[in-house]
Amino acid sequence: MSSEEKYLLGVDIGVLKLSVSIGDFSGNILVNNVFKTPLTYEAVKSRVFYFVEEYLKTYRVEAIGIACSGLVDSDKGIIISPPNIPWLANSPICKDFYDKFNIPTCLENDANACALAEWKWGNGRNYNNIIFVMFGSGIGAGLILDGKLYRGCNGLSGEIGHIRLNDEGPYCYKKHGSFESFCSGVGIAKMYSQKYTNNITAREISNRAKAGDKKALDIIFESATYLGKGLAILVDILNPDCIIIGNIYTRSQELFKDRVLQMIKREALEESYKDFILLPSALKESLGDKSSIGVAINGFNQRNS
Repeated sequence: MSSEEKYLLGVDIGVLKLSVSIGDFSGNILVNNVFKTPLTYEAVKSRVFYFVEEYLKTYRVEAIGIACSGLVDSDKGIIISPPNIPWLANSPICKDFYDKFNIPTCLENDANACALAEWKWGNGRNYNNIIFVMFGSGIGAGLILDGKLYRGCNGLSGEIGHIRLNDEGPYCYKKHGSFESFCSGVGIAKMYSQKYTNNITAREISNRAKAGDKKALDIIFESATYLGKGLAILVDILNPDCIIIGNIYTRSQELFKDRVLQMIKREALEESYKDFILLPSALKESLGDKSSIGVAINGFNQRNS
């Protein structure tokens, strides 16, 4: 059977929505069903299993990939502690899928999954050392080092949101002044609220900044400053070919890019800075669905290498 006749199945579990997709080995999404994330693990399985069973009537699936936010144990295939989805904690999801469908199933956290997708089909193609930064409601990183996904000794690599960049700042990721305090949707909204006593979302702040609102521009400038400082640390430590930033950065690159590069150039070693590039996500709004397909193909390739 040719690779064109083999397919991959992806499950992307988010706080608000869950998607079940069929993709090919080139990263094309052929079928996709999206629905609100059910409120129990049994309900998640029931809903997802229904779509998997339907897909298997048409497609020969070689591997299943699951992407989920928060701490996961990829080796054991267990969701450990997803933020804001506590009912999925300690779920042996890979075993349950394998027992049901007898198809090899792999699990990664969402940042690692997005790094795999960008590496395979996005702006990380042709690079062996990339850092993918999720800049959404929170912030985290997925690392491709020396041409393979790096998880660390217990799967906690890339938790950049916990790094303290200032002794003061909004309380995010268990401390004041963390990377996440300044460079996340939650953090940006909290910065605006603390400075101007108005509660508005990061998306609205970005929209106001694009329209020239000075208050919003000041908050975005501060976020971009800390984003550059934080990324400079990664540039010096990991010496990547490129850093790819998704979510808020991709949607509002014009607000962030110049200041971020200015700060990286100021803070990082010149030798490291001059040989790396900063890029937005190429996959944009399709990144979530393709991330779980990326997990599937990575597991497939590891088993067949």
